[in-house]
Amino acid sequence: MTPPLTRRVLEPRPGLSVTAREAGDGPAALVLHGGAGPDSVTPIVDHLAAGHRVLAPTHPGWDGTPRPDWFSGIGELAATYLDVLEESGMDEVTVIGSSFGGWVAAELAVRDRGTRIARLVLIGAPGPEIPGLSITMPGQGGPPPGRGPSPEAMATLRAYTGPVMADPELGPRLADVRVPALLLWGEDDVVVPPDFGRAYTELFADARFELIPGGGHLPYRDVPDATFAALDRFLVSGRAVP
Repeated sequence: MTPPLTRRVLEPRPGLSVTAREAGDGPAALVLHGGAGPDSVTPIVDHLAAGHRVLAPTHPGWDGTPRPDWFSGIGELAATYLDVLEESGMDEVTVIGSSFGGWVAAELAVRDRGTRIARLVLIGAPGPEIPGLSITMPGQGGPPPGRGPSPEAMATLRAYTGPVMADPELGPRLADVRVPALLLWGEDDVVVPPDFGRAYTELFADARFELIPGGGHLPYRDVPDATFAALDRFLVSGRAVP
């Protein structure tokens, strides 16, 4: 049985509110959604809540939540979530980011320097600039209508990412991340191809790449059993090396 969800409105700084779902008890986990919105990571939240204290914020601007004009950029989101973790008393945190949320998670891990985050999981995530490899957004051969972000969500996404879905400065900084990382990728991901994930993995000091057969951009929706089995192995072992 899934533990009940509670909704909180956090105010990490003046003029900024963050709506978050919280469920469960146990080791701390922060779940960050992608462009498709907070409902897209509900399967992850439900799975983890059986044994974790899970916090799943809605990025300001999604689902009608307010985003001040001055609040933009991946760095703003990452800094805000570090503040949220501190204010919530969450240490030794597993951070799981899906799609765009994985980009935020990677930036968060770089800024944390191993003081509050214990492990990192990225699922079909963009972020670094990788020569010869790129991502495909909706309308450019990506997910069909109804499966990807809405036009409103895409506008909010661009407010954070800018016109280019990559940060050329992120890749070199990932070597500073000393916590173990797991990069999960659906083998049929048409948004962020598996080869991007493999190259992404090599940028970390301690990371493992795992391909999910039959999975798309959100493999925990397509093949949940295989995806969560890989996630659970990582959480139990606490390390990137199998």
